[in-house]
Amino acid sequence: MSKTRTASDDLLVFAWRGLLDQHARTHCALERALRSHELGVSEFEVLERLCDGDPSHRRMQDIGAAVHLSQSALSRVVARLEADGLVVRMMCPEDRRGIYVAITDAGRLRYKAARPAHRAALAEALGELSSSS
Repeated sequence: MSKTRTASDDLLVFAWRGLLDQHARTHCALERALRSHELGVSEFEVLERLCDGDPSHRRMQDIGAAVHLSQSALSRVVARLEADGLVVRMMCPEDRRGIYVAITDAGRLRYKAARPAHRAALAEALGELSSSS
């Protein structure tokens, strides 16, 4: 394997670091925007997935894949949402090993209240990114 750096290598690393920087700045902006709604980014993402589409319940593993969380991280997020009365967990009737997560009315209200702040933070963060490119 060659240890020679090429311009193409440098461009790849530059692009990767730029992507990491964009993600970190956007994630921090979202955390700040959602704090007043007592939600983190992961909690908001789970609520949003449950509000989108029909039915308003999903299997834990499907939510984890959609929001890119490990099983243990998702379990902690769902436990926090459940403790706040925003979601409920239930057994999957077709597969007793499966767990469904369903949004509650309180969860819908919290999501709807936080959504404008989330979208404003996204617009600001991503607007800054597109104008600095």
